[in-house]
Amino acid sequence: MAEQDAQDRNLPASAKKIKRSRAEGQLPRSRDLTHFVVLITAGAMLAFGGGLVVDKLRHLLTAGLRFDAATLGRSSGMVDRLSMLTWDSLTIMLPLCGGLALAAIAANLASGGWNWTFKPLAPNFGHMNPIAGMGRLFTGAGLGQALKAVALALVLGITAALVLKNHIAGYVGIMSVPLPSALAYAGQQLIGGLALVGLPLAVFAGIDLPLQRQIYLRRLRMTREEAKQEMKDSEGSPEVRQRIRAKMREMAKKRMLAAVPKADLVVMNPTHYAVALRYEEGKMTAPKVVAKGADLLALKIRDLAKESKVPVLQQPALARALYAHARLDHEIPAALFTAVAQVLAYVYQLKAALAGRGRAPEAPNPHVPPELDPHNQPTVVEDADLFEEAEA
Repeated sequence: MAEQDAQDRNLPASAKKIKRSRAEGQLPRSRDLTHFVVLITAGAMLAFGGGLVVDKLRHLLTAGLRFDAATLGRSSGMVDRLSMLTWDSLTIMLPLCGGLALAAIAANLASGGWNWTFKPLAPNFGHMNPIAGMGRLFTGAGLGQALKAVALALVLGITAALVLKNHIAGYVGIMSVPLPSALAYAGQQLIGGLALVGLPLAVFAGIDLPLQRQIYLRRLRMTREEAKQEMKDSEGSPEVRQRIRAKMREMAKKRMLAAVPKADLVVMNPTHYAVALRYEEGKMTAPKVVAKGADLLALKIRDLAKESKVPVLQQPALARALYAHARLDHEIPAALFTAVAQVLAYVYQLKAALAGRGRAPEAPNPHVPPELDPHNQPTVVEDADLFEEAEA
């Protein structure tokens, strides 16, 4: 079952799942990188500050072994001496420990980045179950970690043994030289030993860092069902999105139909398409499409126009071109300026004639470029698309 589950998890982890895992304290940490950085930091601190440390240690040892009659005669002499030695020890140890702590923090930040959460501190009694622990040990990841730890221990042990073998005579001879020379020699040998031990650690850290990131991302892989569920949680179910889109289309349709009574003209073909145009001189550079529709919606636009006494003009080619190429709540295409200007001029002259200010004009026959007529080059525009244009 576990093998089948691993095979099903073939999709990369999403950003949301990675963020959730980080919130739970799961990060790709490389312990080998931390060990290497701490070791190199310790060697560097000894190399650059070893002389100062040796002087302080020598002073501490000298002060700790010096007694006189005045010191022994005071009842608080032992407490004073202990306080002094403790403070002197702290002045030596605190900088060293602080530097090593900062090195460990920097190594962890380099491997997994900064992450602030208290969830890993919460008690998890499942980790106290020895049976579950044995089960984790015999998984592929557990066996790999165990084998890597054994290999690293063997390499470090062999390296340390070779260093001790080659310098054992010098270590024994330390007892026969003065204390300052012995401390200096021990510091040099310690720095050299740390450098030799750091070489295999560097190799292991260079391998372990990308390996831990790969294991981390592989552990977070998702099945197709998980990806679909996460998408639903993020964006809502398809049924809900469909209902929202339908509601938005209905609202856009009502808003569009409410603009028909304010139009100057409705161009039709004669029942398939209807386009309502509005033009305000001085405010618009070109007429704007305030409503358009096909079939039943076109008839609805026509009926509203007649109820509001908006002129309805039968111009099939122009109606088709406007419906196909003009966007809702946008100005008409430049290629149709002349044709629309002719029909608007006809409407204005007709209104003037009806008001007794002139003769009735002849019906226009505007020229529509053949490439804009859908009959010559079919262009399908759905009502849902034009509502989405209005929403945009």
